[in-house]
Amino acid sequence: MRFITVRLKSVALAAGVALLLGAGMITANAAGAEEVYWTGARSLPIYSVEREDNKVALSFDCAWGVDHTDSILETLAAEKVHVTFFAVQFWVEKYPDYCKKIADGGHEMGTHSATHSYMSRLSETEIKKELETSKAAIEQVTGREVTLFRPPYGDYDDLLIDTAEAMGLYPIQWDVDSLDWKNLSASDIAARIVERTKSGSIILMHNNGLHTAEALPIVISTLRANGFEFVPIGELIYRENYRIDATGRQIPKGTA
Repeated sequence: MRFITVRLKSVALAAGVALLLGAGMITANAAGAEEVYWTGARSLPIYSVEREDNKVALSFDCAWGVDHTDSILETLAAEKVHVTFFAVQFWVEKYPDYCKKIADGGHEMGTHSATHSYMSRLSETEIKKELETSKAAIEQVTGREVTLFRPPYGDYDDLLIDTAEAMGLYPIQWDVDSLDWKNLSASDIAARIVERTKSGSIILMHNNGLHTAEALPIVISTLRANGFEFVPIGELIYRENYRIDATGRQIPKGTA
């Protein structure tokens, strides 16, 4: 009965999302990661990826609990979707069983720092410590190499990006913000994501958002119906021979 109830609820939410999109009731983006244009040389993380195959990546930041994580993992398993989780070191140390469960589910894990601090305020030595210890904590639990890093709060400067890259980490931002941390309704979360997603998008969510797990089935089914395919960020990005344009979009070298 639980499956039937969830499916019926998802259908109702999907209908609500369609109505919101059709009526143009989604508010304009807040200033932030979705609208970033720099007017000079600056080291940038990857906000999105230039692709023509409609591949996109779902990502979840893990820092403040696990209340809704099982539901998220159940949906991902049922839909056969693999995603990327960015975990803070203190979260990994508090919930190593969940860290292992995520990895065992075939999902990718990246570091979200050691202490979830504003890393643009740190020295190079402090940055290296944050990345080294958090990376090691995840690798110890999962047995898998960590190659991705998402700065807490989306906060960064040249020193942070350059240091992370020198350590072999790809700094990752996002171009689609669900704003699920604001406790938006499931239909609002899904509508925000569906409206903004394009080929090569990196979608930001949180494992413990109040309505994230409820919105996830709608996001997956609607984006699939729109022709999108889900892959982890590590499969979405280019590992070499690329440039990053002024909007943070990663583009293969040789592409206009």
